[in-house]
Amino acid sequence: MSYSTLQIWGIIIALGLGSYLLRLSFLGIVGNRDLPEWVLRHLRYTAVAVMPGMITPLILFPQATGGALDAVRLGAAIATLAISFWTKNAVLTIFGGAAVLFALHFMIG
Repeated sequence: MSYSTLQIWGIIIALGLGSYLLRLSFLGIVGNRDLPEWVLRHLRYTAVAVMPGMITPLILFPQATGGALDAVRLGAAIATLAISFWTKNAVLTIFGGAAVLFALHFMIG
């Protein structure tokens, strides 16, 4: 399907407006009010819920292997989890996981 230039600009403007309104709902309307404790408690887990949802498909169905499970990525993910539980330090977890990924990639191929 081919879009005209006017349709493409309409889509861009609609997406920009939607993005602005979504941010306004949190920052502009609720931003200067105190939120209830139960809302704040749930918001603390947002990153913990979003990150696995973004990372898991990259581990289980990597695009580099055509969607096949890859021992290198799976091993690095397991090592990253172990480092995270062992150190409880986000920076060490990131660098440790990256080091294991590169080491496994070098050793296994």
